[in-house]
Amino acid sequence: MKEVIYKTENLSKSFSSGGIMQHVLKNIGMELYQGDFTVVMGASGAGKSTLLYALSGMDTPTLGKITFQGQDISSLSQDGLAMFRRRHCGFVFQQIYLIDTMSVMDNVLCAGLLANRDKRALARRAKELFHAVGISEETQRKFPTQISGGEAQRVGIVRALINSPEILFADEPTGALNSKTGLDVLDTLTKFHGQGQTVVMVTHDMRSARRGNRILYLKDGAILGECNLGQYVHGDVKRHGKLSAFLTEMGW
Repeated sequence: MKEVIYKTENLSKSFSSGGIMQHVLKNIGMELYQGDFTVVMGASGAGKSTLLYALSGMDTPTLGKITFQGQDISSLSQDGLAMFRRRHCGFVFQQIYLIDTMSVMDNVLCAGLLANRDKRALARRAKELFHAVGISEETQRKFPTQISGGEAQRVGIVRALINSPEILFADEPTGALNSKTGLDVLDTLTKFHGQGQTVVMVTHDMRSARRGNRILYLKDGAILGECNLGQYVHGDVKRHGKLSAFLTEMGW
């Protein structure tokens, strides 16, 4: 039996636009499990990113409850949510948001120092992670403007993992990359998931979605369906067919 890491009850998010109430998330009740690679799919405007931001405490739901490892995070203050994110969450975005005036290494160390981690221990972990993603010591000393988009995204993954988060959130992590560098990033995420990292990824790309073992499909702010693909195996043709059939059923 897998351990539940996240649970939502009646999770809803609404806002007023031009005097008209927009319901982005509608009474979502779901569980996320330790060690899963969960992929959230759906058409543009379905609420995918809003769901991710609500789970991570980057956005506040209008109604409902979110629990993480049994703790109700939906009732935390903004300071409490910031501390929760630093301790438990890592983030990989489509736009990488590295600080141009800091070296690649310092961009990563800064994220750890904000969480009050020991600098020597951080440096050791950073070097281990950089080695795991294929970023050389020479590249670690460079500035973000001196490296490629694919390298920058792998740096972003290292930064996201520097504090050993229980859960890694990825929002369209390959959306701004070409096919080859996007594949490198997917391989990196798959590698860490294989080592036990829990991942939740938002994507509209089938190639990316195939890396997940569990697919949640959102439509108009609600979960319309779920597909379980099992552990990712490179070259599994049946996996593509199963996902394709599921997405067709969902009206994707």
